[in-house]
Amino acid sequence: MLSRRILLGLMAATTAAPTLASTSTPEATVAGGRLSGTRDAKTGLNEFKGIPYAAPPIGPLRWKPPHPVTAWTGVRKADHFGPRCMQRPVFSDMVFRSDGMSEDCLYLNVWTPADTPRKNLPVLVYFYGGGFIAGDGSEPRYDGASLAQRGIVTITVNYRLDVFGFLASPALVAESPEHAAGNYGLLDQQAALKWVRRNIAAFGGDPDQVTIGGESAGSMSVSAQMASPLSKGLMHRAIGESGAVLGNLNPMPLAQATREGEAFVRRVGARSLDQLRSMSAQTLLEAAGQKDVPEFRPTVDGYFLPRPPEAIYEAGGQAHIPLLLGANSQEGSYTSLLEDRALTLDNYRAAVQKQFGEHAAEALKLYPGPTEADAKASGTALAGDQFIAFSTWQWMRLHRQTGQAPVYYYYFTQARPAKRDGSAAPDAGAVHSGEIEYALGNLSGNDVFAWTVADRHVSDIMQGYWVRFIKTGDPNGPGLPHWPAAAGKDGGLLRQAIGADTHTMVDRDAARYEFLQRVDAGRTL
Repeated sequence: MLSRRILLGLMAATTAAPTLASTSTPEATVAGGRLSGTRDAKTGLNEFKGIPYAAPPIGPLRWKPPHPVTAWTGVRKADHFGPRCMQRPVFSDMVFRSDGMSEDCLYLNVWTPADTPRKNLPVLVYFYGGGFIAGDGSEPRYDGASLAQRGIVTITVNYRLDVFGFLASPALVAESPEHAAGNYGLLDQQAALKWVRRNIAAFGGDPDQVTIGGESAGSMSVSAQMASPLSKGLMHRAIGESGAVLGNLNPMPLAQATREGEAFVRRVGARSLDQLRSMSAQTLLEAAGQKDVPEFRPTVDGYFLPRPPEAIYEAGGQAHIPLLLGANSQEGSYTSLLEDRALTLDNYRAAVQKQFGEHAAEALKLYPGPTEADAKASGTALAGDQFIAFSTWQWMRLHRQTGQAPVYYYYFTQARPAKRDGSAAPDAGAVHSGEIEYALGNLSGNDVFAWTVADRHVSDIMQGYWVRFIKTGDPNGPGLPHWPAAAGKDGGLLRQAIGADTHTMVDRDAARYEFLQRVDAGRTL
């Protein structure tokens, strides 16, 4: 789930511990005041949903870094999800349990074990995917209950999206004390991490054992948070599922972002920031969705990202923490490469020639197509590499070189089964976003697919890896196939294939990514 062009992701410390669920209504006291959640007797969890971690970014706070929450009096109910951030319905696989949609959307959700004598539990903060234009922490595939039942305090976070999360303009730069604009969605995530640092002990969590994770745009967010000096010390481990702000998905320069932003401001007819901030959110959202409007996306703003992330990682300026990351076996499809033409050897070669020009012969050696079956497999590999696998590999490569911490690299291969209603056969491979329910233990929350015993077995293994990594910084544990850290072997790199046959493989795809990097043929976000 990246972008519509690719496919159509506080000032005070905690003052008291929670009233653990010896009663049916758990309570916790955070910087803003007292909260009451819900107790799920079936799962043995306390759940707190719709907790504000920053002030509503509305009116004069639209397009400003998140401000602290205003404290409340009495006990605030945290028993349902807050609103999702402003977004258009661009992804058919998104299912929301949110309380509508609003600019007032900076809420997070906490799942934590109840009646446990143990404190200082490890914490996972998970950022959703959706191309920075859609997504929500209420989606069932991100539900935190399964991981929380395994002794982890699990959190999902809403952050601003699209024009509300990433608009930059000269006027916004001029009014900023840091002379920066854009990246408000990433600053929201950072504010949530600060909230976790100050308040998570009230839910039994250890602020010194925080793992950040995410998929697609959420994974890109993880790589950005690791690169940002503003987030140093707020995370201790990281999980990236398909995507990074590196390689072909580098953030755009601020000068480009402000040019495009200024054109958008003229388009909607606003003559000042005050006028722009007084426009209805729906009007801005609809304008941002028009076909000829450039996408709003992360920016090298000079503040959250003082330099391009690639330069930060190359210099070893990122957070030096253990990293678990990888991509799926079918991140893209040969059909996008062929632009809906029939799969023939001539059409495949013509598509490669059109894209790579003088480098086409080299491309065909790396993505060969001597038969139609080979062309289908190679075209799918090329589409997936250009979409998101290349950026993930670049993140892995650079963190291995300069991160001073272990890197665990995976290749997810489990194809989803047929749909229950019979409308679609099983996927040919592990499609983009297809690993989420497996990794987070949420197959049962998705009734679209006819999950099998084999799927549940894969989920048990994958969830086991994630749990061990969140708890220890190492995915290995009893009953799990051994997963070595990424290291060179036999001319390739050790990588864990996760699927029906989970095992360690030697990955030799580096030549493909080095080629894409050299010819700069990868698509941008």
